[in-house]
Amino acid sequence: MRPTRPAAVAAALAWCAVCGWFAFVRGTRVPLLGLVDLGFHELGHLAGYVLPVGDLATAAMGSLTQCAVPIGLACYFRFARRDRVGFVACTAWAATSLQDASVYVADAPHQRLALLGGEHDWAYVLGPEQLDVLHHAGTIAAAVWAAGLALLLLAAAVACHALVPARPTRAPRARVPIRVLDPGGDPGWPPGTPGRDPSTTA
Repeated sequence: MRPTRPAAVAAALAWCAVCGWFAFVRGTRVPLLGLVDLGFHELGHLAGYVLPVGDLATAAMGSLTQCAVPIGLACYFRFARRDRVGFVACTAWAATSLQDASVYVADAPHQRLALLGGEHDWAYVLGPEQLDVLHHAGTIAAAVWAAGLALLLLAAAVACHALVPARPTRAPRARVPIRVLDPGGDPGWPPGTPGRDPSTTA
């Protein structure tokens, strides 16, 4: 990982707290970030309409794209850039996206959420026309919510670990030649030791 300034890491940790407060305490979207999620959600549907992926995938691609974009960015910052702050920020964002998707999934049997228009994505995906597992919507939503919380805790743990000062490494001790006493009682250096008089015998 690249060296990171403590102030930047502290800001990333504060971002985790903001995301956790809105998404997992209040159960609402993060202001402004929710609009970004909505944009990627609709972009996923648009990609589904363009690509020959079928009605099921097109309906699911909204939430999938909304969650995949921040996860992909987190992986980019972690493995390509080796940027700890970027990884933490995007992972916390991904956590809020998963939480938002879990609300949508849980609403599938009831369809009470106000939508921009069209059919309820997850009511269609989980309903009798497709997977026919609408009775499992609550369980699926809980699993998605738990995955989001796990990502948030991961982001916070990485930020906290970055704030812990690294332990200084000790330099290896230099090896010093040791004088030995031969059986005759004459001191000398071990054979092959630099500085030893080649005329002396052990």
